[in-house]
Amino acid sequence: MARYTGPSCRLCRREGQKLFLKGERCYGSKCALERRAYAPGQHGQNRKKASNYGLQLREKQKAKRFYGLQETQFRNYFEKAAAKKGITGDNLLIMLETRLDNTVFRMGFASSRKEARQLVMHGHFTLNGKKADIPSQAVKAGDVIAVKAKSTDSPKFKEIREMTISTPEWVSIDTDKLTGKVLSLPTRAMIDTPVAEHLIVELYSKN
Repeated sequence: MARYTGPSCRLCRREGQKLFLKGERCYGSKCALERRAYAPGQHGQNRKKASNYGLQLREKQKAKRFYGLQETQFRNYFEKAAAKKGITGDNLLIMLETRLDNTVFRMGFASSRKEARQLVMHGHFTLNGKKADIPSQAVKAGDVIAVKAKSTDSPKFKEIREMTISTPEWVSIDTDKLTGKVLSLPTRAMIDTPVAEHLIVELYSKN
């Protein structure tokens, strides 16, 4: 499947806000959005006001980029969210949040979702004691994610043992044991991703 391989900072500039795609760099003075707070391209500083459709499209693109998904993947999540009981937009974000790669990121095992995806794919984690190398795998309440024994001595995870990590209320982490637990499925109020999901629902409802 094709995946965007260009500069990550360009995506943040296009959306006009930090998507935190490069971990620690996003919090410092090297952040491209801090230095050039306008869209990339020749006409980046002279873009016209977006139409309603343009706003809806940008919100979808922003959500895709936050979670690192391609259009087909994202559309599949939307269709599953629409088929479930409850509010479609809430269902969508909850499903995205409970992907294994995002949960690893939320637990503080990775500095960005991109890094979390790579760590999962390279087999550094187990889920409930079993091999877990599929980033899109969904987690549920009570699941335990752990760093594999063979990976605990790597500099990346040794550093985590010395850190104080702040996690959202639906997950917890034991930095000494390098394990994390899903305490509950997140509610919309627990998800701080700055996405107006109702605009995404409006966009897809037109099709």
